[in-house]
This record gives sequence, C-alpha cells and structure tokens, in this order.
Amino acid sequence: MEQSLKLKNIIEVALLTSGRPLAIDELQKLFEERVERSTIRMLLDEIKSEWSKKTMELVLVANGYRFEAKVAFSDSLMRLTPERAIKYSRSVMEVLAIIAYRQPVTRGDIEKIRGVSLNPNALRQLIEREWVEIIGQKEVPGRPSLYATTKYFLDDFGLKELGELPDINISKEGFSNDIDTPKLPENLPEDIND
Repeated sequence: MEQSLKLKNIIEVALLTSGRPLAIDELQKLFEERVERSTIRMLLDEIKSEWSKKTMELVLVANGYRFEAKVAFSDSLMRLTPERAIKYSRSVMEVLAIIAYRQPVTRGDIEKIRGVSLNPNALRQLIEREWVEIIGQKEVPGRPSLYATTKYFLDDFGLKELGELPDINISKEGFSNDIDTPKLPENLPEDIND
C-alpha cells in the first residue's frame, strides 16, 4: 500500500508542477522501475477523485493529463494577471470553427463557406497561436495548402478529440440559419473571448 501512495504522490507532483499536459508514456518515465499503464491510469483516477472537492481538477486533454483551476475561480485568478489578454475577432473565430469542423480545408474552402474573402491575418493569428497548422497540399492545380487544427487547439479548448466538439451545422453555403455563430465550449481560455 505504501508503494502505491509513493507512486501516486510522484505522479501528482509531476502534474502539479508541469507547465503542460503529461501523457501516460511520460508519466512512466518518472519511475526507475517499469510501472504498467493500467497502474498509472488507476492512480490517475484516484488523484482525480481526491481532488474532486478541491479548487483544482485533473482533466484529460489531447496531449495528456493536467490540473486546471475549477471554473468557479477563473474571475479571481484573472485579477492576478490583469494585463490585456489577446482578443480574437469574430471572423478569426469563424475561420477557426470552419477549420475545426470541416478539416482539412483550403483557404478557398473557407472563403466559400464564409462567403467573403479571407483576411490572411486570420490564418496567421491561428497558426501563431498553434491552433492551426498546414498539413499538406490539396492535389489540384495550384496545390493549395490544407489547414487543420492541432493538439494545442484541443488542449486549449479542453478536448480530448475532435469528436467532442459541440454539434453545429456548417454547410458549403455557410453557417445554418438557426445559429449565427458556432457554440463553443464554456471552459475556453479567457483570452479568446470577444
């Protein structure tokens, strides 16, 4: 029993001090002797349960596990760093939504869906934020770049996989008439809200 507690404490401190999510493979590297993936998963479940009534929670995102402050504390925490957060325009967020839901897409695909020319700064901002990347070229004349979201996008939006995106209707004609903007998850990073 004492060995299990020691392993759990090592995993917990690694997650609390890491500046990024940690995958199970990385957590296995914490130990001199091999610890099975199933054991690590079991210990992660115990840690998650133990923290459920505290101020932080253990979450699984695309790149692994990380601790996050519970949403109830976000306003208070924002007061610690009052510097101006990066804001993204509605058009940038629409481009991100199109890429997320229809990927891989070309610039032309995005323009066709939105019905307007695409400002190159929108893609540049998303690429600089590491939410979008070029994954190749479409095999058509001109070989336009294909854009897709990254694991950082999934991590920042609190998702494990693209299948967890909320339902939305984006057709080739644009967003459906019953909504005028994509419904994004509630636990978004503070700096993307308009």
